[in-house]
Amino acid sequence: MTTHDVLNQVPPLVDYDLAAADPLLLRLLEAEAAWAVKDTVRFGREVASTEGYELGFAANENPPRLRTHDQRGHRVDQVEFHPAWHHLLKRAVEAGLHSLPWEPTAQPGSHLARTALGFLASQVEAGHFCPISMTYAVVPALREQPDLAAAWEPKIVSRVYEPEFAPPPEKEGVLLGMGMTEKQGGSDVRAATTTAQPDGDGYRVTGHKWFTSAPMNDAFLILAQAPNGLTCFLLPRHVPDGSVNQIRIMRLKDKLGNRSNASAELEFEDAWAERIGEEGRGVATIIEMVNGTRLDCVSGSAALMRQAVSQAIHHCRHRKAFGSALIDKPAMINVLADLEIETEAAVVLMARLAMSFDRADDPHEQSLRRILTPIAKFLVTKRCTEVVHESLECLGGNGFVEESILPRLLRESPLNAIWEGSGNVIALDVLRAARSHPESVEALRSELARGPSSGVREVDRLVAATDGEARQVTDQLAIHLQAGLLSEFASDEVATIFISTRILDVRGNRLYGTLPYSTALASIVERAIPA
Repeated sequence: MTTHDVLNQVPPLVDYDLAAADPLLLRLLEAEAAWAVKDTVRFGREVASTEGYELGFAANENPPRLRTHDQRGHRVDQVEFHPAWHHLLKRAVEAGLHSLPWEPTAQPGSHLARTALGFLASQVEAGHFCPISMTYAVVPALREQPDLAAAWEPKIVSRVYEPEFAPPPEKEGVLLGMGMTEKQGGSDVRAATTTAQPDGDGYRVTGHKWFTSAPMNDAFLILAQAPNGLTCFLLPRHVPDGSVNQIRIMRLKDKLGNRSNASAELEFEDAWAERIGEEGRGVATIIEMVNGTRLDCVSGSAALMRQAVSQAIHHCRHRKAFGSALIDKPAMINVLADLEIETEAAVVLMARLAMSFDRADDPHEQSLRRILTPIAKFLVTKRCTEVVHESLECLGGNGFVEESILPRLLRESPLNAIWEGSGNVIALDVLRAARSHPESVEALRSELARGPSSGVREVDRLVAATDGEARQVTDQLAIHLQAGLLSEFASDEVATIFISTRILDVRGNRLYGTLPYSTALASIVERAIPA
């Protein structure tokens, strides 16, 4: 029985230009990697198609399942995924999201170009980017052992997605993962109890890992206690003779978010592995991989922010209340503009970090990247949940139901602040970098000189900071970096309001939507996403 017509409901935000929906993304690419703009636009349209969003929902509504044994009782330790997951990974691999900077034909700006593609993909479905990120990040660490790099890198940079559980020699393309934390240690990876004993050309590993994402990947970088200390190893799913390695998937984690991706507890029973780097230098070796995944923590969080704010703006353009569209209400435009400014600040810091990866041959950029990586990760990942939550509220009850993408974005939003070091670990990494590498402090000082003058004073606070002040100092450094970058790349309105409200306003504990009201707010929102 029809009781009324359905009115004043918002059409889905699909089939739009995802790259152009961010005012800064294409501008930053034009400046550093103009060759990538065309492919980025094409990829963004594919990701934001109706089918693209449907794949994201399907992969999360049908999470992976662990199959420990076959029907006859043989141990198999395999993870089964919905077809949508494989479609998402195939698209990412074919676009080079795992390989672009490492390919023989890589062009200048490849890290930024790849970060832009990951930023787009993660807006619509974040879980599948985890195995992609780890595969990308493994290459610098693997190159610490040239013979292993020579054997594995050609398959790592392949743009062929092969999900089959088979020995690497039988595959054109492989994906890699990482397992560092253990149940007794967490972030304190030096407390690892997993052991590795020399055995011919390799080692035999016995122990466990508490949180290994993407356990279906072809190999993992792990840490284990060798005779001369904590060491990095490559642990493949298959040993050289083609048989299955002694890796047991004990269970999959029942996670708050990131539900399309499998994360597992692994046990090793005399598993075969190969050493990467020197014995006793495991942390120094694997940190090369961690730095890459931390870049992706920043881009992943910025992506969730962008998608959430885009959904909020789209909703408010179409939804009417009390006689006019929500976007015409002064209170709502204040909230949306504030969220947009925060998102643009995250995007520009993400891009600057990626640029430092591209400029790795420059000593200044090497020094800057060492300290910029944890600074950017600290702030952007923490801002993410705040922005997603406020964006969801703009949709009201419609944002709180699972037909909307907002609940998935909200569940996903804390992940990157935890992965690869939670807040305290990251803030202390900033202090450690400053204490151990004075050249990084000077590189940071030079970078901050492009923004408000008070940014340079924050460097002096960093040098004198105690561990108890680590979070406050890191937060302020990140904000001042964002201010300088927005002044260079963003609109005058965005940069001016950011500086006046994030740096000059000393009220503290500022809520989104409390900007000084001006006509500039509407123009900031209008540029954010095509109508």
